[in-house]
Amino acid sequence: MKKYLLFLLIFTVQTTFSLEAQTKKYPADIEERIRQVENNLAGRTQTGENDTWTLTERMKRYNINGVSIAVIHNYQIEWARGYGFADVSEKRPVTEKTLFQAASISKSLNSVGVLKLAQEKRIDLNSDINKYLVTWKFPYDEKSNNIVINVANLLSHTGGLTVSGFPGYAKGQILPSIQQILDGLKPSNTEPVRSSIEPGKRVIYSGGGVTISQLIVMDITNQPYDIFMKENVLDQLGMSSSSFSQPPPDPMQKFLATGYKADGREVPGKYHIYPEQAAAGLWTNPSDLCRYIIDTQLSYNGVLSIVLTLEMSRLRLTTVMEDAALGVFVNSRVTGSFKYFNHNGGNEGFCCTAIGCLNAGEGVVIMTNTDHDNNSILEEIANSVAIVYKWKDYYLPEIKKEVNAKALDIDHSSPEYFDYF
Repeated sequence: MKKYLLFLLIFTVQTTFSLEAQTKKYPADIEERIRQVENNLAGRTQTGENDTWTLTERMKRYNINGVSIAVIHNYQIEWARGYGFADVSEKRPVTEKTLFQAASISKSLNSVGVLKLAQEKRIDLNSDINKYLVTWKFPYDEKSNNIVINVANLLSHTGGLTVSGFPGYAKGQILPSIQQILDGLKPSNTEPVRSSIEPGKRVIYSGGGVTISQLIVMDITNQPYDIFMKENVLDQLGMSSSSFSQPPPDPMQKFLATGYKADGREVPGKYHIYPEQAAAGLWTNPSDLCRYIIDTQLSYNGVLSIVLTLEMSRLRLTTVMEDAALGVFVNSRVTGSFKYFNHNGGNEGFCCTAIGCLNAGEGVVIMTNTDHDNNSILEEIANSVAIVYKWKDYYLPEIKKEVNAKALDIDHSSPEYFDYF
């Protein structure tokens, strides 16, 4: 019995130490800001009462297994912290090192790689994509109205192309080549990437178009896409924990989060594999994505250029149509003067967002390992960060007044009833 109690004591101490070691402690002022962020999640509307929630409450509300957050303040990563479980059955907690699928945020890093080729004069952003495609050619038809699709169209979703996203492939499935994906040929599980309207008419979100840009990178460089991106983008930005390899290399496996369905079921095989690397294939963590955001901010403001020059960074962040720029979306909040660039992502079992301010060194990356029907928890956490760090022109909630319909004696079936809400 004494031996058992001694073992239990040692096990408890070791477990406590291990969990504490996985959560970095920060100075008191930063810890206080973290506490405020954790307790001020807010939606897009305000009524004046009970308008904020805790992170724990919202994770429970949306059935989220794990969340990882990293916050940028004054062009530096001020803190990074994990919440919940990276793998529920293993009781493995999320830490700041846990890796998630970045899903469509991959497109932002892809644009950096493509623009690096443009910066080196190896491609012209305004030239016909078939000028650079060697192992496959885009089959123009009457829907494009004899107007060529250029590389900038691919990055800004203005090419009028089909296939918005990709479901990925379960482990063990035969993976298609990029050419098979683009032509919708088995074992590809998506339709062919083709014109739906004339290019340059409007923004039509197309992961298919971004996949064409992946093939351009491969055909121009004669390198596997993941190798090119590692050497020319990820390593240069200090994103040493990140990879476009599908599946990720062995040393990364112990850090991978498991993906979960909205109902809590584990994604079979723990995660899907995405040969559409440029559109959805990046494995990373919030801290590494913050390094990309900070580099973008510094380069855009002419302070420091690591991968892209000031001119190329500003071109990348100039809107082409609506709020779509080259690999990112850029907007000023309503009538505000401050602009924010962002990209959301959603793969099977994963949802995330990355946000940076162009006028100041502020930003946040939030990653989760659970599907949800909307991005509410991502938005609510971002709003909390904006509130605590006093982001200018970001959190501008819609103010609504609660009305007691019964007290007003209104017929609930009448059209007038809905005018109050």
